[in-house]
Amino acid sequence: MAQQYIQYSVIVPAYRENGNLRPLVTRIFGALRRVDSPVPPEQVEVIIVDDNSRDGSVETVQSLQQEGYNVRIIVRTTERGLSSAVVRGFNEALGDSMLCMDADLQHPPEYVPAMLASLSPHHTFVLGTRYGKGVEMDKNWPLYRRVISSGARMLALPLTTASDPMSGFFGIRKEAFLKAKSLNSQGFKIALDLLIKAHIPAHAIAEVPFSFGVRSEGESKLTGKVMVKYLEQLVELYWYKYSGLLIFFMVVAFIAFVWLMQMWLNSL
Repeated sequence: MAQQYIQYSVIVPAYRENGNLRPLVTRIFGALRRVDSPVPPEQVEVIIVDDNSRDGSVETVQSLQQEGYNVRIIVRTTERGLSSAVVRGFNEALGDSMLCMDADLQHPPEYVPAMLASLSPHHTFVLGTRYGKGVEMDKNWPLYRRVISSGARMLALPLTTASDPMSGFFGIRKEAFLKAKSLNSQGFKIALDLLIKAHIPAHAIAEVPFSFGVRSEGESKLTGKVMVKYLEQLVELYWYKYSGLLIFFMVVAFIAFVWLMQMWLNSL
C-alpha cells in the first residue's frame, strides 16, 4: 500500500556494481532521513536497473529490502546500455519526479534530497553541475579525464544552455519525459538527449552544484568505444535540432541561384 504514496523515484543504471549498491542505497536514505531534508524518505523509491551482472546485485537488493529500504531491482537480460537502462527505469518509476544517478558513488548520494526537491511544475529538469560556484570541477580526476570531460562539454554547448549536461546526475518530471520522442537508446549521454528531445526551455532547468566523488568499487565505463558513441550521438542531436535550419538555408540558396540565373539570362 505504501507504494501509492511514492512521489520521487531514483533510477540507478548498473552493471557489475554490486560492491557499491549497499553504500549507495544506505547513503541515499541516510540523507533523506536528516532533519533538514526537504524530501521525506517514505515518499522515495530507488530502482536499480541491472544489465544481468550476475555478481550478487540481486541478493544485495533483497537484503536491503529485508532491512526496510524501499529499493527494487530490474534485471535486463535482452537489453544493454546506459541510456536504455535509464529510459526503462523512468518508464517503470512510480514517482512524478525522477532522478538518475550513477551507481559508482561519483554522484554523492547526499545531494539526492536537494536534487529531488528542485523538481517542480516550473522546473521540469534538474541538473547536477560541476561548474557551479565554489565547485572545483573533477578535482580528483587525472588530467586526461578532465580534458575529455571539458572537451565533451564544449562540443555540446551549441545544443543547450545547461552548464553541465555531461555529468549524468540529473532529474526530470514525468510529464516532461513523456514528451520526448525518438530517444537514442544507444547514446552515451541520456541527459543531453532528453534536454533536446523533450524540448526543455532554459527557464525550466534548475541546477545544483556538486563535486564528483571517487569510485571505490568496480571499473570505469569510459572507453574509446564510449567516446565514439558520444560523437555519433552529437551528430544525431545536431541534425535533430538544426536540420530545419539547414533545409531552410538550402532552399534560400536554391532560390537565390535560380534568381541569379534568371537575371544572367535576361542580360544576354
